[in-house]
Amino acid sequence: MFVLFEEAGKFQAGRVLAEAEASAQVELDSGKRVKVKAANILLKFEKPSPAELMRDAQALAQSIELELAWEFAPEEEFGFADLARDYFSAKATLEQQAAALLRLFEAPHYFRRAGKGRFRKAPAEILQQALAAIEKKKQVQAQIEAWAAELAAGSCPPAIRDQLFKILFKPDKNAPEYKAVVEASRHTHTAPLELLQKAGAIASPYQFHWKRFLFDNFPKGTGFPPLSAPEIRDELPLADAQAFSIDDSHTTEIDDALSVRGLGSGTVIVGVHIAAPALALQPSTPVDGVARQRLSTVYMPGYKVTMLPDDVVQAYTLQEGRDCPSVSLYATFDEATLQLKETLTRLERVPITVNLRHDRLDAVVTEEWLQGLEPDVDVPDAVAALRLQLGFLHRLASQLKSQREVVRGKPENFNRPDYNFRLVGNGGAEPTGDEQVQITVRRRGAPLDLIVAEAMILANSTWGAWLAELGVPAIYRSQASLAPGVKVRMGTKSLPHAGIGVKSYAWSTSPLRRYTDLVNQWQIIAAARHGRTAALAAPFKPKDAELFSIISGFDAAYAAYNGHQAGMERFWTLKYLQQQGLSELTGVVFKEGLVRADDLPLVLPVLGGADLPRGAHVRVKLGEIDLITLDVKGTVIERLDLAPEPLEAEEEAEDEPVAGPIAIAVDVSESESATADSPAAS
Repeated sequence: MFVLFEEAGKFQAGRVLAEAEASAQVELDSGKRVKVKAANILLKFEKPSPAELMRDAQALAQSIELELAWEFAPEEEFGFADLARDYFSAKATLEQQAAALLRLFEAPHYFRRAGKGRFRKAPAEILQQALAAIEKKKQVQAQIEAWAAELAAGSCPPAIRDQLFKILFKPDKNAPEYKAVVEASRHTHTAPLELLQKAGAIASPYQFHWKRFLFDNFPKGTGFPPLSAPEIRDELPLADAQAFSIDDSHTTEIDDALSVRGLGSGTVIVGVHIAAPALALQPSTPVDGVARQRLSTVYMPGYKVTMLPDDVVQAYTLQEGRDCPSVSLYATFDEATLQLKETLTRLERVPITVNLRHDRLDAVVTEEWLQGLEPDVDVPDAVAALRLQLGFLHRLASQLKSQREVVRGKPENFNRPDYNFRLVGNGGAEPTGDEQVQITVRRRGAPLDLIVAEAMILANSTWGAWLAELGVPAIYRSQASLAPGVKVRMGTKSLPHAGIGVKSYAWSTSPLRRYTDLVNQWQIIAAARHGRTAALAAPFKPKDAELFSIISGFDAAYAAYNGHQAGMERFWTLKYLQQQGLSELTGVVFKEGLVRADDLPLVLPVLGGADLPRGAHVRVKLGEIDLITLDVKGTVIERLDLAPEPLEAEEEAEDEPVAGPIAIAVDVSESESATADSPAAS
């Protein structure tokens, strides 16, 4: 005797070896023996053979018209054999019964399963909805196939072009646009990014990187809602100081300025004056909401996206010719020994006499000029008038740096230059990617750079320690040690920063450009106003969950912004190679298989460099440049030195971003298993 039975949603037939009341031992055609529950046995027969029955039933099942079967089916629950008798004849054959079973089972939109071999026909309205969904699915699949064919033929459908960045980086795996790219990629054996490039989906490499950044970080665009800058209503005293700022020519958010008083008296008071938007802006106001959403200004060659609207920035920036509200740190030093005697924080208005631009002055404001060893040739009068003050500040900065290096346990050794990027004729407008780019070298630790850096470190470390002493919470940066892999972290505890060599460090000197600094300025203002009771008056209290939320958001945003800046600097460096027609460059092997260019901010993998020692100076022939993947490879063609110069251990600037590869989220290696009801995987 043979039986047809259901097991785990599949129908099988075999020969009965033994049968009990509740189960049967059945041998399949494959020779496998299975134990089948009696409730799962749907048909018993003597002939034909199981294989013949299943073959004939499957063929016959496809001839059953579901619409007609649904009409014949009774309203109440029924068995498959009942439907076979209604559909075929009152004496339905074994094959017809089996065919009805298979057909009913595979059409759940027409017939709902009510038990083993039992069914109930779907209500008419539900059936119509199901049929409409099936038809829509067919149309969608047809659209997917049409789009995939277009992509394979080298043309990009508009719907896919519109979804380009979502498909590549944050895909909805149920979306037809995504499925079309996957299908075309598999069919053409081409990586998704390359496929879309060939299909013309990416018209401009620069726009690809820019729009991807906007997609990830500014999905609603970079425009600001209508906002006005609140007025500072405090009656602030006018400072007895004349301050000046030192920034790049493109800087509009002038956060900091310096002043020097008492030269020649034996006691010198250095003022570090920080723009004070926190005197007007308050947490949870509209302007604060925008700043907290952006968290930082975004920088890139030739362009920036500011944290605050320009009108708001201009209301608080330290513009020359104005008495600007400031949070000022006054540090008193012995003029001869440069020993720090005391510090004092004041809220005041500070006269800003001039905004110096270091990129125009680095060539003339040299160490020799500051020491009085060079005449005022080509030095602007406004700068010449500040020679004594700048000279003292440079001497002080050198001393403060040396003191920090003692705490660090080793000297700072930034032995690579900084690079300035200039897009000719850009004028600060959003770049198109076709501008002529100029790349110039700026030595790290140039006098003006050192003056500003040490003054800001002094302010950030002093205010960080002061807030901790008063019990006022703040956002700190710390680094446990200089050991490899120990990173700078942000938190609410005042801890040492080994990389800088200070006992406490709280970013506070860029409140127009970084939200953490604005938060810390609120706390500093409370400390300046209330002293020992500041913890009760400060906007953020100890263990405030808002501080942790701000830290988390800032870390993520700052990493993304730095990553984009590094990527755009690499883009313009590769563009520079193309514009200058450079096919070779010289560089130094600094890691296995990697060379750092001598005169450009470029690291590239090379062939022929694996066996060269670290520090070897080589000439490299450049390969093809890909501005989408930001990739260029090279081949070592000449060794330029007889013996490699020993490279000192390099130290990266704090949080220096490194450009990485383009990460594509389109996966063509696994089958699509998500259903229309399941959330899409990313």
